[in-house]
Formats: sequence, C-alpha cells, structure tokens
Amino acid sequence: MELTYFSTDGQSSRQQAFDGIPVFEGNKGIPALKSTILAYQANARQGNAYTKTRGEVSGTGRKPWRQKGTGMARHGSRRSPIWPGGGVVSGPRGKDYSQKINRRVRLLALGRALFERVNEKSLSLIEAFQLEQPKTRFMHAFIEKVCPQATSILLVDDSFDDNVILASRNIPHICLLDASSVNAWDVLRFDQILITERGLTSVLARLNADKQS
Repeated sequence: MELTYFSTDGQSSRQQAFDGIPVFEGNKGIPALKSTILAYQANARQGNAYTKTRGEVSGTGRKPWRQKGTGMARHGSRRSPIWPGGGVVSGPRGKDYSQKINRRVRLLALGRALFERVNEKSLSLIEAFQLEQPKTRFMHAFIEKVCPQATSILLVDDSFDDNVILASRNIPHICLLDASSVNAWDVLRFDQILITERGLTSVLARLNADKQS
C-alpha cells in the first residue's frame, strides 16, 4: 500500500509503497473494532458516583414530632428520603464499567483501524521527528506544512526526542504516543496520524507476532 512520505523538515513529500499493512475484505474485523472501541471507552469511565442511603446520612434519629394531633403528616426520621438532606433511594452506589478485551481481538481491531486510516489517506509517514530547539513555534510551523487542515494530530514514534516533547506539550490538538502503546482507539480518534517508519514497523511487528503465535 502507498503512503505519503514526508521529509524530516516537512518541506517535501513523495508516495512510497509500504509492505506489511494488513488488508481486509468486506466487514472482516469490523465487529472486533466496534467491541474494542466500546471496551476502551467503558474502561475510561470512573464509575465513582455514590449516594448515601438514609442509614448513612448525618442527622438525628429522633422522631420530628409526635405521631398524632399536630395536623401535620406523620414522620419518623429527618433522614427519610423525602426530607431535604435525607438519604437517596436507589441511587448510584459506584460501579465498575471495565470490560476485558482478548489480545487477538484487540490486535485484529488495531489492524482494521490501520487499514481504514490508510484507505482514508489520513495516515502518513515521516523520516523522523526532529527539532533544533524545544520551541512551540517550531513545532507549530512544522505541523502547518505537513497537515494544516487537521484539527487533531497523533504523532507516533518508538521514542521521542526531548525537544519534540517540550515543543508539543503546549499545542492542545497534538498528541504524542509511543508505538508500543498505540491501540485501535488512538488510531481512529485523531483526524491525522503522522508516524515514523520505525514506529510503523514496530506497530506492524505486534500484529505479525500475533499471527505467528
């Protein structure tokens, strides 16, 4: 498959064939991709919403007034759910939303996600990420050359130079990820992906290792 290959400074580009990118026919891998994305999103949920019952809220247990003869409704406790500051009935009590993803399903989803982004022409190669100084304006100028229309950009490499890390951290629409930690959700949630050749080789090695096992 052919990918756009940028020079280190982003001044020039060419089309270059790159072997090893998985190819899918029809809907193969789509169910795995869908379930994997849902699992990643579910695992990101904190699930820490917690309400107190009438036995946990603070307050006296004394009966507010006598049962009869007051002309008012009968109440037994100020901690009742119908009182302000009382307990909550059937409220959230904390929940674990995490889902397990099998390794083969996770890698199949990653392969399908890569295939989709290559077909969309939204994944490009670059020789290397290099900046002379850790200046935000240098990184911003580089991005304007390579993908000026993208609203969110993922940069992937085996490891990043300190200058690149420092120059990117103040740009909100740029994210840096090591190739060893890239997953299907990362591949899909950015408008443009810019990856070094060694970074893509590392990602593909993970997919090929699964086929050999």
